[in-house]
Amino acid sequence: MIFHKFSSDKERRSFGGSCFLELQYCRFPHDTEIDKIISVDSVRHWKLDSLYVYEDDESFEVFINEYIGIFSSGIYCNGKSGPLDTYGINYYSPEQLSVIIQKLTDKKPAEYEILLDWLDSSTEYNGIYILGI
Repeated sequence: MIFHKFSSDKERRSFGGSCFLELQYCRFPHDTEIDKIISVDSVRHWKLDSLYVYEDDESFEVFINEYIGIFSSGIYCNGKSGPLDTYGINYYSPEQLSVIIQKLTDKKPAEYEILLDWLDSSTEYNGIYILGI
């Protein structure tokens, strides 16, 4: 299983501590400046509605191999953008999500339906983050 959801922090910690990539909704209002959105001080980890990818098993490799091309051009905390940074902040705007959803639909990587369902709920938010380990 690539994507995990947890009903509590205790459940997540007992599964794998803090060794996860976290796919998290960006809860800032749509008119928030990008500098605030990508600020290290603004991002809070471990949301219960996040999706998690566990780093210590083969699912992490599957995620990287199958999703790295889909999650390109994320905005880092330094304002630059590029490929998925598995150790930092990656922000994807609502506009980028439509491209990501199209890539998921076209490529159909492993377990993409789980991610598509989760992304369907992202329309009420200001994009998403992928937070590195």
